[in-house]
Amino acid sequence: MEYPGNLFVVAAPSGAGKSSLVKALLELDSHLVVSISHTTRPPRGQEQDGREYWFIEPAEFRAMVERGDFFEWAEVHGNLYGTSRAAIESRMAGGEDVVLEIDWQGALQIKQLFPHAVLIFILPPSFEELLQRLRRRGEDGDDVIETRMSNARIEVDQARHFDFVIINALFETALFDLKAIVHAQRLKYAAQRRSKKAVFDALGLN
Repeated sequence: MEYPGNLFVVAAPSGAGKSSLVKALLELDSHLVVSISHTTRPPRGQEQDGREYWFIEPAEFRAMVERGDFFEWAEVHGNLYGTSRAAIESRMAGGEDVVLEIDWQGALQIKQLFPHAVLIFILPPSFEELLQRLRRRGEDGDDVIETRMSNARIEVDQARHFDFVIINALFETALFDLKAIVHAQRLKYAAQRRSKKAVFDALGLN
């Protein structure tokens, strides 16, 4: 089923700046809303339930999987993450543009369900810079950082499957690129036809 709203899916290896870029984009674009995913991992730093994620127990997550509540779900770094079916469909049906921050596995699953979804991958300028960012973040021990770096080498290779790739070397430039992608998608013929159906019907366009 086609919805009038657009769906933007942003993925990246941990430490590439995905969350910071999406947060900045949301502050600049009042027509975008973020879909909050469910996860079994504990909150980090100042994260709050219902703001960054819905933090739930593994048993509850598994029950949601069994009920078919998720569009997609995956295990990442030993934790489970899932995207609510009802939350996405209701917002897109209402004409809102939704942005998802998920891992590459979930992004590719979403693309199968929503062929019109726009997949955006955020790359670090180098593995060395990614390592420094993870260390500066100060949230993980050396063993966790080592795991994240090992996973990052697998994750960056998935960028080839995405519609757009942004290299986050300079934050301001990467944010400009992200805004440009969102704006360009909204102006595509198919997207305009979905969101401005009355205008297209009046002009005899289909």
